[in-house]
Amino acid sequence: MSASRRRRLFAGVLTLTAALTASACSGGGDAPQSDPNTITFMSKLFGTAPEPTGELQQAIEKFLGKKLKVTWVPNAEYTEKINVTLASDNIPQVVVVDPHLPAFVKAAQAGAFWDLTDKLDKYPNLKPANAQAALNSSINGKTYGLYRMRPLLRSAIVIRKDWLEKVGLKEPETVEDFYQVAKAFAEKDPDGNGKKDTYGLIIPKWPGNYASASPYDVIETWFGAPNGWGERNGKVVPGFDTPEFLEANKWLKKMVDEGLVNPDFATLDSAKWNEPFFHGRGGMIIDVNIRSRQVLDLFKDSGDKDYGNKVAMVGNLKRADGQKFSYPFTGYADSLAISKQSVRTEAELDNVLKTLDKLATKEGQVLLQNGIEGRNFKVENGDTAALINEDDPAVKTVQDNVDDAFIQLSTKGTMDIGGIAYMRVPSGEAYKNMIKLQNELMAEDLKTAVHNVGLPVVAPAAIEKGPQIDKIVSDARVKYLSGAMTEEQFKGEIKRWYDGGGTQVTTEVNDLLAKLPK
Repeated sequence: MSASRRRRLFAGVLTLTAALTASACSGGGDAPQSDPNTITFMSKLFGTAPEPTGELQQAIEKFLGKKLKVTWVPNAEYTEKINVTLASDNIPQVVVVDPHLPAFVKAAQAGAFWDLTDKLDKYPNLKPANAQAALNSSINGKTYGLYRMRPLLRSAIVIRKDWLEKVGLKEPETVEDFYQVAKAFAEKDPDGNGKKDTYGLIIPKWPGNYASASPYDVIETWFGAPNGWGERNGKVVPGFDTPEFLEANKWLKKMVDEGLVNPDFATLDSAKWNEPFFHGRGGMIIDVNIRSRQVLDLFKDSGDKDYGNKVAMVGNLKRADGQKFSYPFTGYADSLAISKQSVRTEAELDNVLKTLDKLATKEGQVLLQNGIEGRNFKVENGDTAALINEDDPAVKTVQDNVDDAFIQLSTKGTMDIGGIAYMRVPSGEAYKNMIKLQNELMAEDLKTAVHNVGLPVVAPAAIEKGPQIDKIVSDARVKYLSGAMTEEQFKGEIKRWYDGGGTQVTTEVNDLLAKLPK
């Protein structure tokens, strides 16, 4: 890429990019030379940081034959920390990062991270397990990190099973069935308290923008709208600029207006999403399928011996004409990128990739995702990690280190999501049945999955204009559903997205997709 082209591409970029480019080209300034016996990481943390001398880290280091030096950053602070770190001259060798985070895209394209596109064939455990997920996590078709596996299809509806029985309805198969169940849950006193104080569908305040796997996005896909970006009349367009998008939101607004959706859907804390379901105020949740196990946990932990009969789950729904469009996910959650600043040569890169390749074996993934066999878990039925010695504080520390930290360094996932580590679920028939159902629904819905064709590309205009326009449509959608905005005003906000830079984004997305290797 010429210097003039790069200047045009990154026009208006913050000094962050200049720092990244300088450090990448200079070899990292004062960054220390790579120690072949130590691998440095930066990763998210969801609890207490593991001690470097802790039991689990020692077990991982013994397995690898190398020392690990991990900078653990609380999840809430991670994006800010990433931005600061990328502008510094002290980037760790391996960074856990959203591959489409604007700061990372700028850094990768400026040469601060290794392009791994043609380098993974010689590492058998690092080859992509799924071509679609690998493409989704790429930047304009180039691979700048090892994606962390997640199920490609995990959207589902979790339903109060006991409420279905109370109102005399079957599990929904179509959007009309769904509406009828929601209406019955709101009007037929499914909790039996003699009051009209329940609703059918629970939606939280959604932290993401449009096409961020919200319940809204799933419903729109059911109605035939593209998932994020899709082809219409030979061009790729944003899904919200289609008749199906508006039809879906009219349908959902009808449910809101009739009191079938929780009235605080615009403000309900997503961390409390399960509470109305558990406490008998709402009867359905549209989310990832593992939420079924979360609510099973709530009933089980409350001492409910009948907890297995409280939760049902169905997959994606057919629209009125019988056609089915299922909502898939990206197939990844972050990726492990390798810094050129601290991994300076091909030989050093080979050392890091060999280490990550060993970590991606079954033994390595079990350590990261399950812990230490015989110490904090035992294998049941060849596929499940059942916890043991849970009351031992030292063993609990091992389990917490898995749950809160080291699982972030894993790339393959567990068996129930297509990976190689053991499933991490409590014992009990209800959980086994739910896992079986989950796998059946995923396999079936993958046949009708509507993939986001725009995921593999990152338009320069989206990076430049994103902060100004990204929330326009998602904010307008909530206002429209709540009655604060008319349909015409809603359409006006979509036009405002185009006028504010969306037209340029759309043009660039189409151009970049056309250049992808076929």
